Amino acid sequence: MQSQSLRDRQVASLEKILNLNQASPEPSTVHHDPSAANGLIPKATPILNSDGDPIWKVLVFDNLGRDVISSVLRVNDLRGWGVTIHLNLNSPRHPIPDVPVLYLVQPTAANLTLINQDLSKSLYSEAYINFLSSIPRPLMEDFAAQIAEAGTAESISQVYDQYLNFVVAEPDLFSLGLGKETYWALNSANVKDEEIDTLVEKIVSGLFSVVVTMGVIPIIRCPRGGAAEMIAAKLDRKLRDHILNSKDNLFSTQGQRSSITGGTPSSRPVLVIVDRNVDLIPMLSHSWTYQSLVHDVLKMHLNRITIETPIDEDNPAKGRTKRAYDLTSKDFFWSRNAGVPFPQVAEDIDTELTKYKDDANEITQKAGASSLEDLQTDNPNTSAQHLKAAITLLPELRERKAVLDMHMNIATALLKGIKDRQLDNFFQIEENITKQTKGMMNELLNDDAKGNQPLDKLRLFIIWFLSTEQEVSRSDMERFEEALVKAGADTTALAYIKKVREVTRMTMMTSAPTQPAQQSTGGELFRGFSSISNRLTGQLPGALGTNFENLISGVKNFLPVNKDITITKIVESLMDPASASSSAIAKTEDYLYFDPRSANARGTMPAPSQARHQQASGGPGALGSLGPGTQASFGQRRQGFSEAIVFTVGGGSMDEYGNLQDWAKRTSVASGATAGASKRRVVYGSTEIVNAEDFVVGELARLGQEDR
Repeated sequence: MQSQSLRDRQVASLEKILNLNQASPEPSTVHHDPSAANGLIPKATPILNSDGDPIWKVLVFDNLGRDVISSVLRVNDLRGWGVTIHLNLNSPRHPIPDVPVLYLVQPTAANLTLINQDLSKSLYSEAYINFLSSIPRPLMEDFAAQIAEAGTAESISQVYDQYLNFVVAEPDLFSLGLGKETYWALNSANVKDEEIDTLVEKIVSGLFSVVVTMGVIPIIRCPRGGAAEMIAAKLDRKLRDHILNSKDNLFSTQGQRSSITGGTPSSRPVLVIVDRNVDLIPMLSHSWTYQSLVHDVLKMHLNRITIETPIDEDNPAKGRTKRAYDLTSKDFFWSRNAGVPFPQVAEDIDTELTKYKDDANEITQKAGASSLEDLQTDNPNTSAQHLKAAITLLPELRERKAVLDMHMNIATALLKGIKDRQLDNFFQIEENITKQTKGMMNELLNDDAKGNQPLDKLRLFIIWFLSTEQEVSRSDMERFEEALVKAGADTTALAYIKKVREVTRMTMMTSAPTQPAQQSTGGELFRGFSSISNRLTGQLPGALGTNFENLISGVKNFLPVNKDITITKIVESLMDPASASSSAIAKTEDYLYFDPRSANARGTMPAPSQARHQQASGGPGALGSLGPGTQASFGQRRQGFSEAIVFTVGGGSMDEYGNLQDWAKRTSVASGATAGASKRRVVYGSTEIVNAEDFVVGELARLGQEDR
């Protein structure tokens, strides 16, 4: 049986908090099985009071607590666990004196003051306080002093450290929610060492919480120099101190894996920590998978997107309205298609709509009705037995229909974005970026017909500039910049890109495709979409079909080549060195090795100033750099792992997450892993998942301004 995903484990921890830190009688996976009832809300089992009734409660969170919960649970889930209302700690709140309150907040002085004010005002009956990370002792003592002075100690029922200060977006994708300025902060000369040290401590705290939630102590690998080494060394020290100083530590509780306390290193995961500069291209690239397009075109944040849809498809003059959608684990279509190339998503929508229509017809025919709506009316021809069966299936069918309608609207919005920005062309060029000459690049930048967003051209140029082996002279650069400015792009970021080009070229690893690109020809373009409007039963009328035809015309239908990017090659060389390329192994040969359970494999604390200016030592992972740490032995370098946690410092990319998942699935199948065997699993995380626009405009341009 495959182990629980990171999301399963976080949901289980949150449900326990919502149940007043009492264990649920049923495992979390029962409540949150993505395939259960195609998204219908399963029944929760909240704790009961002495009269046998559920204990209703108020949930109060800060901004990070809100993000942690909203990414994995919805309002109906909270109600299932007895939460009647949820509020932000910083918002004005009215007294509800007969109801207990659950706090899920970061342990900060400001938050503790607000909690103490709530207790003093008797806003709620009793308080169950849950900190997202471990509260420092001085803060706890200050809080205790405030409580003693106010005389409100009797109002506090529980105080727990929960180790949940990270946000899970997909089953094995997380971010620490540290904002979209981390890359800038770690690479700017204007940020003080004290600020970097604070940021590093937050990253270490978040990674410690991820490790605690997964329930196993990893082997830590990282390149020499830069923020990655500093974080690895501090995390190693924090894990060691916890194991040594805690008699009943967080990794020896009941229900954890048997391999935790005395397992061999190979039965534990490897935590790979790398600096963002190891490869900037995934932060900029145009992708062709469903989840990456949603992230890039529709600006997905915390699994929520907002798109414009017509108020009336048959009458466009009525205008458009904005609709928000949540893409959750309970969405059967998203769970299955998030990492799939967009043309295949189109075909799957068509297949699912056909299946829905067939199922609906079968039910209505058996019940003697003409449509699903007729089942809810009195019909003398309806068999009582068949009617009962049909009504039982109605909620599941309606839920499926709602999910498919949502993905139809999302796909329509994506198609419009692809057409307007010509994203298919940009993606295809980037698939063969190293074959582009300076002349071809100059011609492309000067082509007014290539999309309607100058930022797309800037992203493409930076990718080419970081990838090309051709020498780019000062005069060449001036011509490129002139063309970009003429196209309407802000070239401020290029001053910084020139500076890091040599560093990233040392660490990036290109790979040849393992399969040829699959091109479609003739009338096969998006055949999945072309028939959708005919198959949608009464929901999307004829005007949508015409809109699709206009959108589809000229958009290319092709499947991306199967290519591993730099981060995937690094992970392969550390997880499966026997199958990795010699170039990848050479790049990771000098990676440091930390084992918090070993007396020997440990490093010393680097200074905060080492977290930046990696260029001075030849870049992260460069041979001969002088950062302190432990050199891996030959046996440790050739040791294999079935699980990995991969963490990028300074921003994460949906492209990297998707590429790592594809590699894990592909190599698990290639190695002959069956359902009962140990499959490869990769958890991917970063300080924040950042889309290309925010990364270029918010961070690279800011660094470029400083370097001018």
